[in-house]
Amino acid sequence: MSEYFLDSVYKDLSYSENEISYKEFENCTFTNCDFTKCIFMAATFIDCSFNNCNFNESKINHTCLRTVYFNKCKISDVNFSMIDKFIFEIHFKDCILDFSKFYALKMKGTSFINSSMVAVDFMGTDLSEVVFENCDLYRSEFDKAIAIKTNFKTSSNYTINPERTKIRKAVFSIEGIKGLLFKHDIIVS
Repeated sequence: MSEYFLDSVYKDLSYSENEISYKEFENCTFTNCDFTKCIFMAATFIDCSFNNCNFNESKINHTCLRTVYFNKCKISDVNFSMIDKFIFEIHFKDCILDFSKFYALKMKGTSFINSSMVAVDFMGTDLSEVVFENCDLYRSEFDKAIAIKTNFKTSSNYTINPERTKIRKAVFSIEGIKGLLFKHDIIVS
């Protein structure tokens, strides 16, 4: 049976590898916490926020993320693909998500704001109505993704093959349009 924590505030803590597993947190706030290389096995987070936390190389397996906000967090090289997909909702602001994986998730309505997303894997992901606001998407992979009504207008460095990604009614800036034409080896100036 998992431990349950409600309306708790956690600050300036470093967690050991298995300390978070099999625990449920509801309406909790984590600030300046270090989860580096932690294993989140069967943990649940409902209406929680993480502020200035470090998740680098954490393992997030069979974890529930239900309305979770990440603000100014370092989340490099984290694989979100194995999370519990039931009522999954996350949002990121001012985060570093480089080399993370969201492979084949349904992320409709997620927001990524002012975040570094270098080489992030969105292959096969449903990104419908997602907002990428001021994000660096250099070398991020969108193959076979669904990006219907997705907003890329203020983001940069993306390359998306419209023949392999559904981008109907997606929003792009004039400057970013070259990220859709890279495959054709043409120069836009």
